[in-house]
Amino acid sequence: MPDSGDLRGVDSTPRQDTQVRVFAMPPQEDATSGEIVQGFLEALTSDDPKYETARKYLTNEAAKSWHPELSTTVLAEAPDMDPRRSGGREDTADDLYTLTGTKVATVDAQQSYEPADGSYDQSVHLVRDPKTKQWRIDGPPPGVVMGKSDFQRNYLSVDKYYFADYPVSGTSPTTVAVADPVYVRERVNPMTQMVRSLLNGPTTWLEPVAGSSFPTGVRLQDDGASLTPDDQNKLTVPLNDRAARVGVSVCHRMAAQVLFTLQDLTPAVDEVELRAGGKQLCSLKEDDAPAVATRGSVQQPEYLYFVDARKRLVRMAADSSGTQHDPVPGALGDGDKALQSVAVSRDEHKAAGVATDGKELYVASLAAAGSLGDAVLTSKGATANDRLTTPSWDAQGDLWVADRDPRDPRLVVLEDGGGDPFTVDIPGLEGRIKDVRVAADGVRIALVVEKGGKQSLLIGRIERSEKSERPAVAVRELRSAAPELEEVAAMSWAGDSRLVVVGRERGGVQQTRYVQVDGSTPEGPAPAALTGVKEIAASEDDQMPLVAYSEDGIVRLRTGTQWEKVDAEGTAPVYPG
Repeated sequence: MPDSGDLRGVDSTPRQDTQVRVFAMPPQEDATSGEIVQGFLEALTSDDPKYETARKYLTNEAAKSWHPELSTTVLAEAPDMDPRRSGGREDTADDLYTLTGTKVATVDAQQSYEPADGSYDQSVHLVRDPKTKQWRIDGPPPGVVMGKSDFQRNYLSVDKYYFADYPVSGTSPTTVAVADPVYVRERVNPMTQMVRSLLNGPTTWLEPVAGSSFPTGVRLQDDGASLTPDDQNKLTVPLNDRAARVGVSVCHRMAAQVLFTLQDLTPAVDEVELRAGGKQLCSLKEDDAPAVATRGSVQQPEYLYFVDARKRLVRMAADSSGTQHDPVPGALGDGDKALQSVAVSRDEHKAAGVATDGKELYVASLAAAGSLGDAVLTSKGATANDRLTTPSWDAQGDLWVADRDPRDPRLVVLEDGGGDPFTVDIPGLEGRIKDVRVAADGVRIALVVEKGGKQSLLIGRIERSEKSERPAVAVRELRSAAPELEEVAAMSWAGDSRLVVVGRERGGVQQTRYVQVDGSTPEGPAPAALTGVKEIAASEDDQMPLVAYSEDGIVRLRTGTQWEKVDAEGTAPVYPG
């Protein structure tokens, strides 16, 4: 290193994140039965595409009948091995081990993640080949099993996209992209894995409310093909003849599904070309995809809203770096009716507000001044905690709110924010709804449900029936999105399949974290710590700041910064939705 001379700038090479790859080792000659089981378990955590090395630990018959793609069981730690018989003595022809552990989750044949609990207990049977005298497994555990740390290293959560079509506020049908999160092996050609998974259709949970534009039976032309974009970031997807007769509009929907899906995986795809029958079907560029379907994560809100010290609805530019805010146009900004919580429609044309006693719900236009009018819903609960929750608007322009009256707890919907409210059917609901947030796609809903002094964050599927004059709405198949939390203070949608949650684990302290709708924990850091959070607001567009109501009033967290104060006396922050 020179110790004299002029200072000079030096170009540096950007640091590249290195990925650790794990290669499976085949069984060693004369390995004991215990070493065979251990080697098999280690091979399951490798990057071997078709588990060919893991199959070498099995007998020929077992290798043919073993289907690792059918399930993956995730344990808190790597499975423990417990010898049950001989321990591999040379004078025996078979041996038995038991694998034990604590279950964390399972991933099914559709690659769908689901939290799990309880103990794992599976036997592994081995036999000694009479000719070679080598131990091999003839009774492997079902599917794949590994510890949580190995799962996080091997697997990646990616959203694949399907479409829901419905009218919005009386206009022509609108197509909305709905995220369907699945887990793929991160270093085993994930792009091709995702396209195959997309062609297989939505997961069982999502299928009743979202569909694929790909005709039934469409698959990749070559099942062993590996998809890679060219140097122009264009990906060509060759499909079988089942896709050869689709029209241009349907083809564009198909291409949009591929484009949305792969953009969630990597930014390296700007254009998708679909081919079938030896010819091009269509091509779709990134800039043209929004014309095919809308996505919540790319719909930027114009304003952030909250309730100021005078209990009126105010707003400020969503992307503002300042703190200037103004009353909204219309009756809710006049201050004549004191508000405790609010919700703004996704087109930002209407707002709903709950009065400070939680008893009455009002809806008003944000376009012009005028009188407030009568309440659209009134609760008969005895106290504020037994009355109305914060409302939420869906993508169709309907308003959702829960009435916590113990004598008649219910979730209701008001079409277009008015009219007679109708009660939503929620099979399997146990407890009372404390908070409600409808996703931007309009087919999923997040509920905080309280039972026995504990709160759970549940995700449900919104199903609508148009068989009668008055549409029936139900929320079905509730599933936990944060099973480890026993207290949920606040939550908000923060992406196509992600929520931000303020809660506490048993025996822990309050923390703010991101969770996936399937109950898994997304990659990346949690938001910066903040104490005394009472409410939180996030946009599905992750470029927008996170906003919270804490003991310091309204505070904001922009990317790469710390929490900053916006309004010391403000409450109830919300983005549209």
